[in-house]
Order: sequence, then structure tokens, then C-alpha cells
Amino acid sequence: WYRLLTGQFKLGSTIPILRLIIQQSNCFVVVERGLGLESGVMKERELMQKGELRQGSNFGKGQLVAADYTLIPSINFSERGTKGGFGGIGGGVGGIVGGILSSLRINEASTVLVLVDNRSGVQVAAAEGSARTFDVGGLGALFGSGLGAIAGGYANTPEGKTLTAALLDAYNKLVRAAKNYTMQTRPGGLGTGGDLKVQGAT
Repeated sequence: WYRLLTGQFKLGSTIPILRLIIQQSNCFVVVERGLGLESGVMKERELMQKGELRQGSNFGKGQLVAADYTLIPSINFSERGTKGGFGGIGGGVGGIVGGILSSLRINEASTVLVLVDNRSGVQVAAAEGSARTFDVGGLGALFGSGLGAIAGGYANTPEGKTLTAALLDAYNKLVRAAKNYTMQTRPGGLGTGGDLKVQGAT
């Protein structure tokens, strides 16, 4: 879906949108693990190790905050005049299919957000959100100038606004799911062998 998003609809990464939604909700603390970590955070530590920073800058070890969770998004698109969608699109899109997709404009988007515990790898929450083009009128008031500052067409294209509304819907539901989370348990503990046995397995 990412290739369709960036190639056909000319939209940028969903990461800035998700960061904005999460930051403004104040339900989670966002930690940097992308380009900012490599070009900013780690660069400052490199300068510290070379002795280029002032004394007392306190860029020593043990300062970074651990990422407790990872948020994984997935997106489905629907075009005007169809009942189907583009679910689970991956790999390259070329030839006749690419020509067809290049003329489509989405009028509905559904998103799924999955919250994974980084220490155990266990999925702790999941939520689905959806939006249509006529449901996105209040986005500007909701985000203020923040949405307009995001590059990639999310603030000024129908597809971008629809996708943003769908992500916001999914995130609101994810927060509710996280608040109502009940720890899953099984006899013997997790990862010690399931109840579905396979012949020859030890």
C-alpha cells in the first residue's frame, strides 16, 4: 500500500501524520527512532565523544528513553464507483494495472493500527478506522496549523484528508482499546509451546 500511496496518489509517508495525532492526544510519548535519531541525536553524541561540545552538556550514555511500543499502520483504499478496495497491495505495480491505478481517486479509506509491546513482541491492541471524503470537513479545525505544516499532500488533497481522518478514527479506537486492555495469560506462560501440537515437534 505504501507504493500506491506515494506513487499513485503522490502522498508522503504516514509517519508525520501519526506523530502529530499521537503528540496532540498526549496519550503516548513519541520517541525518535528514524532519521532524527541518526542525523540529530546520535550526531550530538558523536560530537560529545570528540570533545566538541561544552562541558556539562550531559550527552553521556543512559539518556535515551526506551521505546515501549511500536505502532504499525496498514491502509486499504476504495475508489469511486466500486464496492471493493485495494487491500494488502504490495510489491511493484506496473503494466496495465499501473495504468488503471494511475487514474483512480479514493473516496474512502480504512486503516488498521496495531500496537506491539517491544519487549515481548506481543500484540497488545489493534483498531480499525475509516473515513469518506465527505467526513473530513473538520480536520483543519482539529489540527489547527499543524496539519497544514505537514508536507506530502495530506492537508490539500481529498485523498490525503480522507486518509488522515481514517488514521485519526483508528487511533481514537486504539486508545480506547489500550485503556481497556486485559493481559492475556495461558497455563505455563507464553512462548512455552502452544496447545496445537504438530507431529515430530519437540
